Amino acid sequence: MKLENEKLIDDFLAHADDLGDDIMADIGEMLGVMPFIFSILRNRPDTFALSTLADYRFSRPKSLDAKTAELVTMAAAAGAGADDCLKVHMKAALKEGASRDEILDVLQIAAMIGKTKVLASSLRRYREVCGEGQDADK
Repeated sequence: MKLENEKLIDDFLAHADDLGDDIMADIGEMLGVMPFIFSILRNRPDTFALSTLADYRFSRPKSLDAKTAELVTMAAAAGAGADDCLKVHMKAALKEGASRDEILDVLQIAAMIGKTKVLASSLRRYREVCGEGQDADK
């Protein structure tokens, strides 16, 4: 790495502990709760500041309003099977103005994609083993 870039990073990380406090406050405000993972990761100020700053920016892109970002996050959490994250982001979506119907619709869309993923994969194996359009018993 170039020496001037290392210096910039070192200068940034000199403020990592204070920045971490501010990030924790912003996360609590944004989500309405402090996920336990942040309180553990916070014990490493350098990596916490770098990692959560990126996550914070990813979770609130300039191209999406906060409600839409939370609905997208819910769909991703549902698809990943991240139940605790899903709960946190459902509450955050409500906080950002999402309706119960919007939340339910997002969950149904996520479930439909999950079902389609299982069908696409398993029916490809079915076609390989049983042949397309053939009865499974033959």
